Amino acid sequence: MVMNEAQLTLLIVGATGSIGRFVVAAALEHGFAVRALVRDAHRGKAFPPEVDVVVGDLTRAETLSKAVAGIDAVVFTQGTYGNPSGAEAVDYGGVRNVLVALQGHKARIALMTAIGATDRKGSHDWKRRAERLVRASGLPYTIVRPAWFDYNEADQNRLVMLQGDKPLAGNPSDGVIARRQIAEVLVRSLSSEAALGKTFELHSERGPEQTDFDPVFAPLQADPPDALDGARDLPNMPLDSEPARIVADLENIRTGFERRA
Repeated sequence: MVMNEAQLTLLIVGATGSIGRFVVAAALEHGFAVRALVRDAHRGKAFPPEVDVVVGDLTRAETLSKAVAGIDAVVFTQGTYGNPSGAEAVDYGGVRNVLVALQGHKARIALMTAIGATDRKGSHDWKRRAERLVRASGLPYTIVRPAWFDYNEADQNRLVMLQGDKPLAGNPSDGVIARRQIAEVLVRSLSSEAALGKTFELHSERGPEQTDFDPVFAPLQADPPDALDGARDLPNMPLDSEPARIVADLENIRTGFERRA
């Protein structure tokens, strides 16, 4: 499913957040009809008038039917950013609930998680489980694991996309990327054949930003068909060790979309 942005409706989850605001701007620039999911209508007043603001609660799937009605794509940018107590409900539960609300409706997905998603530390397991839900849905997707936000130097704008787990220091020496660039990659992945079915870390290095992202997406290895994890991810979270409710969520998402295929 490769998208032509013109006249297509894009739902942005986490639209009022520090990345989501940039995604709204990038999506408008690329010609999408933008729908912003907000928990509080007042927070949506900061958006341009052409943005369709829809109120819903990510932790309650039954409140999301209006948000997902008729959409062509979803960008997920919500996150609790190091708050383990909220990670299950928001980082993971938000993805699950939007997929449930879609009820098998086909939409292209761009999901933002984080570098270190497979390191089994902090709240990263919940981000990884959210990735697994997207893969299990069978929907066309791109999963972006950004490095540290906005620690890049002024001349450090050249996009670098990496795969393969490696030890992390837990600070910006692990990699950096501008928030604006994260948003641009998420939005542009939606219309890229080269980005389909791929999971990667997003970094920047010294040099100008590329104008054409397809040659950057193209060398990446696609995730194996029907796999739960990304290409070159460590096999360190076996499904048979996962909580029963997580296994049930995966099965519900998979069978829900298969029944409506």
